[in-house]
Amino acid sequence: MRNILRTLTEFIRSGRDVVACSLIETRGSTPQKAGAWMLVFPDGSQCGTLGGGCVEAEVRQRALRSLDGGGPELISFQLDDNYGWDDGLICGGRMVMLIEPLRNRDGLDYFEKFRDLVEKGNGCTEAIVVDPDRLPGIAEGGRVLFDSQNEISDRRRVEEIPPLIFGELPSLSDRPRPGSRGGVAFLPVLPRCRLLIVGAGHVGQAVAELAARADFDIWVADDRDRYASEDRFPTAERLIVGDLAKTLPSLDLDSRTLAIIVTRGHSHDEEALFLLADRPVRYLGMIGSKRKIRLIFDDLLAAGISQFALDRVHAPLGIDIGSQTVPEIAISIVAELIAVRNLGEAEVRVQRSGFRVQESRVRSRKSEVSGVDARDDSVHMSRALGPDVTLNPET
Repeated sequence: MRNILRTLTEFIRSGRDVVACSLIETRGSTPQKAGAWMLVFPDGSQCGTLGGGCVEAEVRQRALRSLDGGGPELISFQLDDNYGWDDGLICGGRMVMLIEPLRNRDGLDYFEKFRDLVEKGNGCTEAIVVDPDRLPGIAEGGRVLFDSQNEISDRRRVEEIPPLIFGELPSLSDRPRPGSRGGVAFLPVLPRCRLLIVGAGHVGQAVAELAARADFDIWVADDRDRYASEDRFPTAERLIVGDLAKTLPSLDLDSRTLAIIVTRGHSHDEEALFLLADRPVRYLGMIGSKRKIRLIFDDLLAAGISQFALDRVHAPLGIDIGSQTVPEIAISIVAELIAVRNLGEAEVRVQRSGFRVQESRVRSRKSEVSGVDARDDSVHMSRALGPDVTLNPET
């Protein structure tokens, strides 16, 4: 979203024509969900996607035609035999698009405010009129932009905002999904979460790359400036270099912060967990084998860290997908971070428990067949490395 809005506002500001195409409503199975964007430029090129295939191709053609003098247009697609036979897009769902040509710097104020809200990361919501017959006096495709506190930031083609919009406006604190009510599509841009990565080694680097693409704000902490560098972490919002005992306590961490500990060794992991265990972060995870985790937890209990604080720690972190390589480990970690952000920590813990029960049953069946005892103390984060070994020396 940030890249789309940056490109859009730069084009409008420079006086170049562009068409903003928004997927504002979906029903059933569709290749993209409401909130997706695509920009179409006069030369036929595009930025972003609405799901690909013949639907996207038709939207692009209509967008190009709209540059000849057309206005905003709502179009809908039913993904049945009429669309996507060649593309395999016979999903049975419905997609509603808003095609809005922007010429001669039209829309600059509105989309710059939209970009500013998204860049700040606190979240915002667009309300777009889908069915003007249910809202007399409001143009089809009219937009109202609300900030994170549901205060009006700007509007387009809407003179007077009907009470229905205020009454149905979702609270961003509930992390709502896009939805339509009363002829209006509500498209929330959720507050971004910060990801603090303690450890700038191979795993930290791979996690940072994936998590940035998943729209986390990346902070990286390490005591080695040659590892916590801009070259290795080009997407990081902040690089924190120095002794962990001095740097971590000074960080402003809150309920929008997720933190992972992936340092280069046991002692560094233990130190980082000691410093973070009582901080008010939304998620705290640590890499390592089950045996290593037990040893660290025992040490921290003896050092005065409460059992309650340690019970909050996801250790081993990540979704168990049988990871063996650094990229696979990073995928498993980022998958869990996304799940915590989108579903909530409680739901993720339930799913992890269920997954491990199923995995245990599978291992038991395998051991019955092979005659090998499958009860080991390793974990997917270090299964290939042995139960007491981390990715050393540069995790």
